[in-house]
Amino acid sequence: MNNFLRILLLVLGTLFVALGSLGLFLPVLPTTPFLLLAAACYARGSVRLYNWLLTNRWFGHYIRNYREGKGISLRHKVTALLLLWVGIGSTVCFFIHYWWLKVMLLIIAAAVTLHIVRIKTYRPEENRSRIIL
Repeated sequence: MNNFLRILLLVLGTLFVALGSLGLFLPVLPTTPFLLLAAACYARGSVRLYNWLLTNRWFGHYIRNYREGKGISLRHKVTALLLLWVGIGSTVCFFIHYWWLKVMLLIIAAAVTLHIVRIKTYRPEENRSRIIL
């Protein structure tokens, strides 16, 4: 791989990690898609950064659970939806004056809600062995 492409992938990966980090605090910015994009960039640009991202205590579980098809925990779903609706609801009620912009924000919030609800819910207890008596 040429040096320019490698540097470009590292810069993009770092940008996506930053956007994913902001997504932890901003309800409209998604975390997982940006972290998945960062993982893809790092996988092709730097094995060290890719391994760091997958083992990171803040982000690693998002990527591993999603890639393994386990989904998102119920706690994370509820938190994401709560932050989404508080953020968009307060914006629509107090800061936006155009009706068409309010409708657009509510449609976006509804679409994000539908997407989050449709993602499989990760339940750690399902992965443990159960003893049947």
